[in-house]
Amino acid sequence: MIRRHFHDLPVEARQAIADKAGPVHAARTADGGLNSGVAAFLDTDHGPVFVKGIPANHPQAPAQRREAAINPHLPRACPRLYWHIEVADWDLLGYEVLPGRHADYTPGSPDLPLVAGALAELQGITAPTDVPIKAAEQRWATYAPPGAAALFDGDTLLHTDLAPHNVLVDDRAHIIDWAWPTRGAAWIDPAILILRLLEAGHTLAEADVIAHRFPSWRTAPAEAKVAFAAANAAAWEEITRADSAPWKASMAGHAVAFHAHLRAPVLGNGPT
Repeated sequence: MIRRHFHDLPVEARQAIADKAGPVHAARTADGGLNSGVAAFLDTDHGPVFVKGIPANHPQAPAQRREAAINPHLPRACPRLYWHIEVADWDLLGYEVLPGRHADYTPGSPDLPLVAGALAELQGITAPTDVPIKAAEQRWATYAPPGAAALFDGDTLLHTDLAPHNVLVDDRAHIIDWAWPTRGAAWIDPAILILRLLEAGHTLAEADVIAHRFPSWRTAPAEAKVAFAAANAAAWEEITRADSAPWKASMAGHAVAFHAHLRAPVLGNGPT
């Protein structure tokens, strides 16, 4: 998506933001991010605010509206949404500004315990019933082995995109960018975190050790873990076929390796 600057917004939209946040004295376009037409840090009379927006008729606009609807249900590990407005054909969100930088997932990073703490907080949140979010067994049904998607069922609110750029760290970690909230088994988020740890240079064994910090992962049935790893590998392989960007191909490779890692003990317990 083409990234615009705050001052590229229509006058009516900028005025509506000022009505919510106070007069805007300065605006800085955020680095990175692919899913917002506007992402800017504003200095206003009422303090700093982070504004993200998307054209109201864009195919991804429903995801942003869902992100706004889910925010009141999130733990303090996540930023607060101040307001959500639709004006001048733009859908706009105003968030509290969190200090910090993107998380470092590399082996030995001091950020890892903070990330684990934020995810542990999220693990205790039940998915709301008043927000239309997908169920895990529905989201991964196409990719799961036949009849296995039911193993992903649960009532935990999942983030499902725990890349380092979706976690900010200062004296604690904050989980941001809720484009893909999902209802499902709590152990799914640790499974997704494992792939990002592999991407950052951890071995399969090291990543699995970190995931074992979460009771949901420790107690999840092996059959369910293997089925989800198979589904995730199939999903990433499909992504790579559509777009062979090196990082996507790398993620697909990690997903396949993780599936094999989990599958080996299960096969070893079978008949010989």
